[in-house]
Amino acid sequence: MITIVDYGAGNIRSVQRACAEIGIQSVVVSTPADLQNAERIIFPGVGAAPTAMETLGRTGLSASLKRSFELGIPILGICLGAQIVLDSSEEGDTPCLRLIPGSAVRFKLRDKLLKIPHMGWNTVKVIQPHPLLEGIEQEDEFYFVHSYYPQPANRENIYAVSDYGIEFCSALGYRNLFAVQFHPEKSGRLGLQILEHFAKWGGNVPAESAENRGQ
Repeated sequence: MITIVDYGAGNIRSVQRACAEIGIQSVVVSTPADLQNAERIIFPGVGAAPTAMETLGRTGLSASLKRSFELGIPILGICLGAQIVLDSSEEGDTPCLRLIPGSAVRFKLRDKLLKIPHMGWNTVKVIQPHPLLEGIEQEDEFYFVHSYYPQPANRENIYAVSDYGIEFCSALGYRNLFAVQFHPEKSGRLGLQILEHFAKWGGNVPAESAENRGQ
């Protein structure tokens, strides 16, 4: 059973429908008590970091998510959920969950033909292996909608990159937390494949780089 966190940031039902499409049972929760016994957690979201963090703090979900992370429960962040797992966001100079060192930053593009938000299909280049990215080829595309992107403080936390005028981190992780800037639930077969991998993932990372990651 996968627990999907609803903190008022939208995108919840599309994630639940994607899980159902591949036969994965899920439940949507919005309180710390409901999150307490989660076996796996999807932390999705669209919208603004300040509003999201205010809601997470007010409801107590931020503390519950941190507790789940420390307990080793597998967590998958999506879009906004890949940004606010970091220390902070440039969007409103917002303090975030501090699960992975780094910050979410806004696109600063020299190419005036590129519009913000970055919206549509883009390639995702895997730069180090992860169980959730197994089977992803270098030219495979996923669907993005965002104006900010995660910028981990440590290169070791970056698992995939994409290009939109600049190279940016499109997948990051540390220990039992993995997060993607793109929307797997809107990315067709390959996105569903990531959700399938997550449903089987025990929260472990490749042994060869696990010791230094997040330090």
